[in-house]
Amino acid sequence: MNRQSGADERNPIARTLTEQGCLVLDGALATELERRGADLRDALWSAKLLIEAPEMIRRLHYDYLVAGADVVITASYQATFEGFARRGLSRSDAADLMRLSVQLAAEARDEFWADEERRRGRVRPLVAASIGPYGAFLADGSEYRGDYGLSEAELIAFHRPRMAVLAGAGADLLACETIPCLAEGRALARLLPEFPDMTAWLSFSCRDGEHVCHGERFADVVAAVASGDQAAAVGVNCTPPQYVESLIGAARTVTDKPIVVYPNSGEAWDAGAGCWVPGTGGTNFGAAARVWRAAGAQLIGGCCRSGPEDIAAIRAALFAQDG
Repeated sequence: MNRQSGADERNPIARTLTEQGCLVLDGALATELERRGADLRDALWSAKLLIEAPEMIRRLHYDYLVAGADVVITASYQATFEGFARRGLSRSDAADLMRLSVQLAAEARDEFWADEERRRGRVRPLVAASIGPYGAFLADGSEYRGDYGLSEAELIAFHRPRMAVLAGAGADLLACETIPCLAEGRALARLLPEFPDMTAWLSFSCRDGEHVCHGERFADVVAAVASGDQAAAVGVNCTPPQYVESLIGAARTVTDKPIVVYPNSGEAWDAGAGCWVPGTGGTNFGAAARVWRAAGAQLIGGCCRSGPEDIAAIRAALFAQDG
């Protein structure tokens, strides 16, 4: 009993869900920054702007809050010591940039929360520090395959230094996201007890309505990672939206933890041409959010190719009864 009480005290998702039955997450970072003119043709992806244009990141966080997000996710998805080292940055400089990603989100949140008119009827937004998968560092799309060939111990060794920095940077929680395989999910879950004051959600990239990208059954993966006190929520992200309802159902069979879903827009990526395929996608995030909420999701947002207008649609759909 005492152990669970302590877990509840450090779990901002549990606390916030008692005030508001579901939470709206933000939308895409990198693809929205590109839409606003950023050049992210770089292995660092959105983390490149931590070096070159941090104000663009802070502004987008703020815009998502205005649109209705209760949680903003930091620009640290692709921020790793190894990735920054390729750019000639020291470990000290790399750690400073990781901490900056949290600072930018917190500043946007504090600016939003200082506006009494905007915050009316809202819960105080949370800052989730993004921890992307090993494949994000490789920058070769392997976060959608999970074929790393690394052991759990090797994955733990990779993730530990960045998790240590982000766990101490002032975020409310960690967002371990776009995890493609069971081994990496287990590695991240095994790391969390090293940072006892933090909780995290663990969200997976899935290839269909039953399997994560590497091929394991999603229900089996959820069962393996969701049992610890520090797993505040579990779910899916950067997954085609047509699979989400089925995946929520699969998760619900093995856990009573809150379910987090933030799929991509459904648009197809042409890897050869390096562009999104016109005429694909077109997800109505507002209508979809109602379906996902009815299926059991409690944290709902968007991933690649979603934007503030989609987050506003989700907010309006989920809280329509409040006017």
